[in-house]
Amino acid sequence: MNSTAHWTGLLTALGVGLLIGVVRERRHQPGRTKAGTRTHLLVAILGNVSWSLGTSPFVATVLVVGALVIGGYQATAQSDPGQTGEAALLTTLMLSALAQQNPSLSAALGVLAAAMLHAKQASQHISRVLITDQELQDALILAAAALVVMPLLSDQAMDPWGVLQPTTLWRIVVLVMAVGMLGHVAQRVLGGRWGMPLAAFFSGFVSSTAVVVSTGQRVRSGQSDALPAAACALLANLASLTLFAGVLGAASPTLLFAMRWPLVLAVLGLLLVVLLALRRIDGDGAKTPIGRAFKLTHALGMASIIALMSLLAAWLQHFFGDVGVLVAALCVAWVEVHAAAASIAQLIQTGGMTPEWAHWALVAVLASSAVAKTTLAMASGGIRYGLTVGLGFVAMVVGGVVGVLWFV
Repeated sequence: MNSTAHWTGLLTALGVGLLIGVVRERRHQPGRTKAGTRTHLLVAILGNVSWSLGTSPFVATVLVVGALVIGGYQATAQSDPGQTGEAALLTTLMLSALAQQNPSLSAALGVLAAAMLHAKQASQHISRVLITDQELQDALILAAAALVVMPLLSDQAMDPWGVLQPTTLWRIVVLVMAVGMLGHVAQRVLGGRWGMPLAAFFSGFVSSTAVVVSTGQRVRSGQSDALPAAACALLANLASLTLFAGVLGAASPTLLFAMRWPLVLAVLGLLLVVLLALRRIDGDGAKTPIGRAFKLTHALGMASIIALMSLLAAWLQHFFGDVGVLVAALCVAWVEVHAAAASIAQLIQTGGMTPEWAHWALVAVLASSAVAKTTLAMASGGIRYGLTVGLGFVAMVVGGVVGVLWFV
């Protein structure tokens, strides 16, 4: 190892030891002797130098420091049964050794460790007071679904047309649960007035359908009123409509340019209903969330509906050719409006559809998606929620129709 790298590693180790040591020093109570700034600095030097000398000296250092940590814990276990100080000392030792191999990673982990040690009261307040048992259970279910179940599923399609992939379907389940959790957390942190709308808008770039369902579930369970929930669902679809234009532009820039005014009017129609819904509520219109962040059965049900619609679209395309592609696009729009737009743009590029038909086909895709989402809104959130969401979609589709009639 060259001299510059050696000194960089040593200085990083000293910085990590000093940072963690200062944080621990400030946690000391009068009359109690614990590892503070000097101890952590010395351990950092020991770890860094012993690693530089070789494996055997480092192992010996780990054993010695480990024995001292065990002895210190046994001496103070009666008065202070916590093990944070002992863990911090071992962390300093390991990070100081890592500094010789990867100074940047060592420094980053050192800052993270110091921040965690400093945020003791905040972390305890979050884990013991802010987070409920039900929220913790929901978070564990979501983590298990995403990190345990999903990697075990196959990417191979289960049907002759290659549309039913277990991983893709389960990803939809995870997505619905994640959107519900995001909205729940945002509403807890930012309040009902702004938390849910912001979370819904950004979630709409991932899946506006999932937002429609999850916000509808909140209405049905009494966690939110119909108007603010409908505004959130429409904001998610505003984000989805923005992405719709992006997908269209990527597949066929000419078609996007021709449809610029219909899309603008569709956005304005959607925004009008959103603003009207938001004006009808006050700061307490969206209630503080209670109960579950999501329901697994609803997420599974939505994935099942998407699977059935995907099968129908694939069957139509297989047996009816180009006409089937258009019909399939309208069916696909029930579950994935962006894929439907891309299929129409591809027909334009290959000459399978005239531009005039493509303009109306895109409006029909938006209308098909609107019908599907309104149906889901009715089923998940009730009549009032579904009607408000449907009104927004009607304004969107009317804007698109007017744009095609007047500007295209």
